[in-house]
Amino acid sequence: PTAAPSFVVKGSGTRYNGQKADLNLYKGADGTYQMYDYGFRDAATPFSGPLLQTWDARGVDVSAASGAWPSGAAIFKSDTPDLSADFTDSGAVDAHWAANKVYAYYKNHFGRKGLDDKDGYMYSLVGVTANGQPYDNAFWDGSKMVYGQGGGDFRTFSADTDVVGHEMTHGVTEHTAGLVYAGQSGAMNEAISDYFGNAIDLEANGQSMDDPDAGLLGEDLCTTKSPRECALRDLNDGHTTSKDFIGTTYRGDNGGVHLNSTIFSGALWDIRQDLGGDLADKIVYRALTAYMTPLDGFTEGRAAVIAAAQELGVTKAQLKKVKSSFDAHGIVPGWETALGVDTDTLIAKDNVAGTGVDAGGGKYAVSRSNEDGSEPYAVWVGNTSGKGQPQLVSPNNGNYNVYASTDGKNVAWAEYAYDAVKIHVRPVGGGVDKVVDGIGTDVTSVTINGDVLAYGYVNPKTGLPQVRYVNIKTGATTEMSTNPVMATTLPSVHDDKIAYAKLWAESDGYKLGVEVYDTATGKRQLMPIDKSAVYGIGQTAFTDDGVFWVEDNDITDTGQAAVMRADADGTNRTTLTPESGAGSLYAYQLTASDDAVTVLTLPPATSWTNETLPKLYQVAPDGKGGAQRVSCNRGDQVYPSADTGQRVLWLDGTTGYTNLVKRDRPAGTC
Repeated sequence: PTAAPSFVVKGSGTRYNGQKADLNLYKGADGTYQMYDYGFRDAATPFSGPLLQTWDARGVDVSAASGAWPSGAAIFKSDTPDLSADFTDSGAVDAHWAANKVYAYYKNHFGRKGLDDKDGYMYSLVGVTANGQPYDNAFWDGSKMVYGQGGGDFRTFSADTDVVGHEMTHGVTEHTAGLVYAGQSGAMNEAISDYFGNAIDLEANGQSMDDPDAGLLGEDLCTTKSPRECALRDLNDGHTTSKDFIGTTYRGDNGGVHLNSTIFSGALWDIRQDLGGDLADKIVYRALTAYMTPLDGFTEGRAAVIAAAQELGVTKAQLKKVKSSFDAHGIVPGWETALGVDTDTLIAKDNVAGTGVDAGGGKYAVSRSNEDGSEPYAVWVGNTSGKGQPQLVSPNNGNYNVYASTDGKNVAWAEYAYDAVKIHVRPVGGGVDKVVDGIGTDVTSVTINGDVLAYGYVNPKTGLPQVRYVNIKTGATTEMSTNPVMATTLPSVHDDKIAYAKLWAESDGYKLGVEVYDTATGKRQLMPIDKSAVYGIGQTAFTDDGVFWVEDNDITDTGQAAVMRADADGTNRTTLTPESGAGSLYAYQLTASDDAVTVLTLPPATSWTNETLPKLYQVAPDGKGGAQRVSCNRGDQVYPSADTGQRVLWLDGTTGYTNLVKRDRPAGTC
């Protein structure tokens, strides 16, 4: 505007870095100077246009600030236009100043009117906490920016201009390309925010791209660490798809949205270095606003940037540099295939977390959501062969329908309804959806075989895990725990019997074991386990070959566990894979058919790497021949479920999306 409205008061404050900052404030009727920025409005039309607001959310819990307006927030106010040190220490000065710079950047470079391009109000909530403790994070929740109160090495998260620019750019992306926040599209969403957050930071603070630290994000957040030690990410880290892409499922970082973002933002950064900030920024902005679509992955993102560059009339030499930047980061058509995926995909982008897949009798059952995993889950059933299309079997009613299980004839699941968690059973071929039980507490698993259904839940009085049996024909129920201080969990069902892990008290302390309950006779049989030596019991499985479980007898090792079996009557205990020595595994879960036992391994890790993500191994029911890798996919392999023969289904994250995949036989040695 040529002139700001008369009610814009020029104030000042000191940023975290010690620099004096000019601020636009508003003098309220009470005489206080408030952190409303009307400075981008024109004096000729003072009552319409953008309004930037900075709110004091210290003491507000992050749960109350996400997706809602917290009752405890109040606009920052000062008795004078020169703000005191409290406004610096709280992060208010930096948040207010940086939001102004972000608006100015998008307006001056692209003519954009705020995040929504309609000059909608822009809110910054500063200083939220988590359970009364510092919250070292920041986010855009769809309507406002939320900055956590720092603690330890961290300042409040508005302390770095690129963090403010990053979060506000999420708002721009939401109102333009709408990149879905999962997998590759989510990593692109993060990359775009990093790119523009960095560009805004450099411009606002007068930093050159030649500065060795110019590509750092969040480098100014720390109180004691150096910029490079402090930085959350580095656009110049050189990451590529072939070397550095972390194939995690939706369970981890929404499919690697932060872990993999610098592969794409690194390519954009290279373009900025080659073409200069002004042209590169115009290209990336045009790609975001005109060419990118919500489900785009890295390859489509590359195409969008190239198309934008061509539209803006770059030279052949400049276009070559754009393409070579993507080439250098491994973002080329077909790069996912080059990772070496050896599985068949049954459902692509099944972005769910906290619930798994089950298979049996040639059928599978799995929960599904929308592409970003934000919609309540519904249960679908399909053929493990991959033939035909999966069919919806649960209500799609806004409730979460999870823990689906099938034996090939019926499908069972838990529905989180408003009044209870309801246990459903329905024939896989269609028919009556029957609620066979309900409970007013969290359910942890459901499994069905024939007329026997077992589900795990949390006892609301004791907090202990419990297993309940339901006969789906008669409705009869039985608790596997026989007293209030007994815990039962991890059930599996076969031939009218239920196997489960058990913790109970004896005169010399608590014991762990595996027990089988015969629903026809009511008899209970403990499996042969040295009760004095066992430290942990993992998932059970039950087939014609007996009962299988994970057993940990050494608390001093690095996480290895044995895979064991016994006959249902408690005889013939056999070690399939040992806890130590040759053939040992970091066994964590297992699933079994009559022909094979599949073990999920979870190696110890202190950071995200493909090598330490869960992997699947398969061994014969008698343990002979040792274990083989089920798949050589390098990413996440979670929630495995055995079908018939050696066929196994699981949720795989190798390409950054949570895909339901299968293999019909093990891959062997990878």
